[in-house]
Amino acid sequence: MAQAHFSAERLDELNLLCLFNLDTSQEGIKVHSSAAPEAVSAAERLHAKGLVTQADGGYLTPRGREAAHHAQELSGLLDPAKLTT
Repeated sequence: MAQAHFSAERLDELNLLCLFNLDTSQEGIKVHSSAAPEAVSAAERLHAKGLVTQADGGYLTPRGREAAHHAQELSGLLDPAKLTT
């Protein structure tokens, strides 16, 4: 099996998914055109993949909600402050 890794673009997408508040489906995000180019591109890619409702963010789709949940869970698992030995 090939060794998996996260590209810079994928990391940008994961970072954007981590910004969503999963406690409610009534809250979205807006990536302004003046935001970092990486964030603008990540939002556009997430929209093209059907994970968010708008090319500049918007709301999570059901599939996007699942992706955001996994992204946020992975981030929490990898957070050194939360690791215990």
